[in-house]
Amino acid sequence: MEQSVGSLQEQALKRKERLKALRGRQLQVRDGEDGEPDRKRDRAEEEAEEERHRELKLRNYTPEDEELKERQVPKAKPASVEEKVKDQLDAAKPESVIEEVDLANLAPRKPDWDLKRDVAKKLEKLERRTQKAIAELIRDRLKGSEEELAGAVGAIGVTAEGDSD
Repeated sequence: MEQSVGSLQEQALKRKERLKALRGRQLQVRDGEDGEPDRKRDRAEEEAEEERHRELKLRNYTPEDEELKERQVPKAKPASVEEKVKDQLDAAKPESVIEEVDLANLAPRKPDWDLKRDVAKKLEKLERRTQKAIAELIRDRLKGSEEELAGAVGAIGVTAEGDSD
């Protein structure tokens, strides 16, 4: 058991050494790119930031000292929003479009209007077929009446011939 603990510690130490070597290589690569180590760059940025924060800006205080008056920030003037508001109002106004009002669009429709609309095409076809059928029936009757008329004329002619004898 003690041997396994010792070997685990050795493995942990080897791992730590490898990580240190890897970090060292990464720092060398970064230093080679910029020519300046990251640590120095970070310190320079922190110092510059501290100086920015140290600079005194007087916004709400009116100083009496001449040196401090130089550091006083001029009062901010509110931006003019009148033009923006006018543009938004103009964009929001609906354009007056004069359209002819159709009475069919205003009046309420009957509950079965959609059914009538759907059946209208089928009814047109049926109407054409009906008209053709009626015309055919009329032609048949006319042919039948012509035959009857011819038969009647023929019958009259036959009876007339028989009387003349």
